[in-house]
Amino acid sequence: METVTLKINNIPVTVPRDTTIIEAARQAGISIPTLCYLKGINEIGACRMCLVEVKGARSFAAACVQPVGEGMEVFTNTPELIKNRKNTLELVLSTHDKKCLSCSRSGDCELQRLSREYGIEDENKFEGEKNHYELDASAAHMVRDNNKCILCRRCVAACANVQGIGVIGPNQRGFKAHIASAFEMDLADTSCVSCGQCITACPVGALYEKDVTDEVFAAINDPKKIVIVQTAPAVRTALGEPFGLPIGTNVKGRMAAAIRRLGVDKVFDTDFSADLTIMEEANEFIERVKNGGVLPMITSCSPGWVKFCEHYYPDMIENLSTCKSPQQMFGAIVKTYYAEKNNIDPKDIYLVSVMPCTAKKFERGRDDQAAAGVPDIDAVLTTRELAKMIKKAGLMFAELPDEEFDLPLGIGSGAGAIFGATGGVMEAALRTAVETLTDTKLEGEALDFKEVRGIEGIKEAAYKVGDLEVKVAVASGLANARKLLDAVKAGEAKYDFIEIMACPGGCVNGGGQPIVQAPVRNAKDIRTLRAKVLYDEDLNLPYRKSHDNPVIKELYETYLEKPGSHKAHEILHTSYVKRGL
Repeated sequence: METVTLKINNIPVTVPRDTTIIEAARQAGISIPTLCYLKGINEIGACRMCLVEVKGARSFAAACVQPVGEGMEVFTNTPELIKNRKNTLELVLSTHDKKCLSCSRSGDCELQRLSREYGIEDENKFEGEKNHYELDASAAHMVRDNNKCILCRRCVAACANVQGIGVIGPNQRGFKAHIASAFEMDLADTSCVSCGQCITACPVGALYEKDVTDEVFAAINDPKKIVIVQTAPAVRTALGEPFGLPIGTNVKGRMAAAIRRLGVDKVFDTDFSADLTIMEEANEFIERVKNGGVLPMITSCSPGWVKFCEHYYPDMIENLSTCKSPQQMFGAIVKTYYAEKNNIDPKDIYLVSVMPCTAKKFERGRDDQAAAGVPDIDAVLTTRELAKMIKKAGLMFAELPDEEFDLPLGIGSGAGAIFGATGGVMEAALRTAVETLTDTKLEGEALDFKEVRGIEGIKEAAYKVGDLEVKVAVASGLANARKLLDAVKAGEAKYDFIEIMACPGGCVNGGGQPIVQAPVRNAKDIRTLRAKVLYDEDLNLPYRKSHDNPVIKELYETYLEKPGSHKAHEILHTSYVKRGL
């Protein structure tokens, strides 16, 4: 690998030749401020906050796009640069809606942080005419407030480059430029898949999820409601971050304790219904293989992916597993099996999901998601919303004791836990499918299908299962899903089973997870750090296979009969819609 040596603030740095100045500076322990830059996502040099001085150059250089050169001398904090950055911030603030106290990102806003760091004293220095934009609250999952937008285009890049969708972009030019959908369409009228990656990319409060925390608090305080909360596996990997805990801290026990202290009646684990999903999904796959069903079968756990399929690949809907997602399965079981067992009217249950995913807000309102004649799920909170509720309730999260989930639906296996990482659904399904097809027991390292792990956008593997060779693929991020499906449709790739997650890295990097500001996102792989929590949990749980979960066994023995039964289909399976563009 060819390298070059340069100096940054008189510190010698040796880096690969194709490195940018901003990356070289990071290796030297120097952080250059940015607003538009997200590594690997948005590298356009638009905001001009990252300008640096290069000795001998006629003008400042944008560090996020300027490659290094042998012998280059770079300065990142000269008085002229600091003055320039301060002016840039003041210009951005001149058209910004500065209602910081009521902003969803107050205290976690990159513009706010930089303004503080650069000592902005007069935020109205260049105050002049402003455009006013109505909020776009048409979508089920989020709100767009262009009055706070700084035109960094990070949301545009996340939608187009990461997800391969591109339903938003810059409209008009000059002073009238703003981010919106084509022809000023409401977001709900586009082929947006509700993934929320634009929200986590936004440096300010221009994009945020639809907040239902007040509704949930109201339900908790309604004596007529039995409030039950389920939490997805990926939530425990990130909920500690808003409370100052390091990325990659498992807070499962404190999370259960906090939710219980909010006043809910029961707090359960979505790992349970992830196990249930595997039982149905593995059975469905085996039935398709044995009976000549539509292959490849594709997982249906990610609602962003399902909606993407409905819009962009409607001809492949028959490839989708008919299984509901773990969120919806959990609600269906609570309002049927659990309600009957405890003599509760399903109408009295208010079921709250805590999810790392904004698309779950859309999913809860889909058709064919009401097993008991009432919606399977009543409200969906993102990880961010749960953190907000915990803070509002005055709970000292970091100091809470570890507590267990309530029983019986608080028991999950390691297979259910790894659902939150890309490849996890595939690995969990393989553990059950292999044992079922071969009538053998997998133990120790044989349980680890490591070929489908990791954050690569597309992973492939082939496994010998009895007399069969099962070819599988895993994709995360919808741009990668598009590549994979196009290869399948063109006959360039042949698989039996495919897992697709809408968000890069899987649910641990979902659109509802805590905001991680650009300087940290650019330096750390938060996907790997959070996923490690789930793989560690898998190793340490008493059950590592979904079909070994004793509550799952009891559920089938006393209520559902067997995976794929008529009753299981009535409660746990769903249908899809060919939406088109």
